[in-house]
Amino acid sequence: MKSLFLGIFIIIIVGIGGFIYRNVVEHPAQPIVCPVSDFICPDGTRISRIGSACVFPACPPPNISLSEIGIAFAVPENFVSAESQDGATVAAYALPVMASSTNNASIIIRRFAITASSTALATIQQTAIGGATGLPVSATEYSSSSFGIYRFTVVRVERFEGVIDTAYYLARATDVLRFDAIDTGVMNWTDKNLDTSTLPAHAALRKLLTTLQGG
Repeated sequence: MKSLFLGIFIIIIVGIGGFIYRNVVEHPAQPIVCPVSDFICPDGTRISRIGSACVFPACPPPNISLSEIGIAFAVPENFVSAESQDGATVAAYALPVMASSTNNASIIIRRFAITASSTALATIQQTAIGGATGLPVSATEYSSSSFGIYRFTVVRVERFEGVIDTAYYLARATDVLRFDAIDTGVMNWTDKNLDTSTLPAHAALRKLLTTLQGG
């Protein structure tokens, strides 16, 4: 009986050894090959992956990643986080007001889902509402412009009582992202020759859009 058990034990050991040997020979360990060894952050900073895993560390400030909507960008210089304006807001930034300045500058990022029965353009038209009138903005206030690798629908939402608000819409497969540049306290807001792109919020947002990734 002991000889029988011993024989069975030897057969099991030999079988396990053969299985291990076969796996080692047929499936030798292969080094991990990552698609890329470096990653470029929105602001141009280059980072390398950690250890042997294909994992990159988070990009350092001023880079921000909004994983919930799948985008990343570099926050403009001197802008800090601000309170959300409404339920559609996913991020907001503002330029701290200096005691000698009457201009307030803010950037607001919103997300609007495209319903099954709607389109990106319809979603833009439904959400481009003038603050002073409470009505949809006229089609004459629409244009388009490219920043970085993306093309945006640009809507002049507001220009009234020192407030200049321009929205940059980015249409995606299932939603529309809206980036607002809002400058308030603009003394010469009635000047038809005013270059709004030079206003603090507008200049900062246009720079932010050139760093946008993942849109």
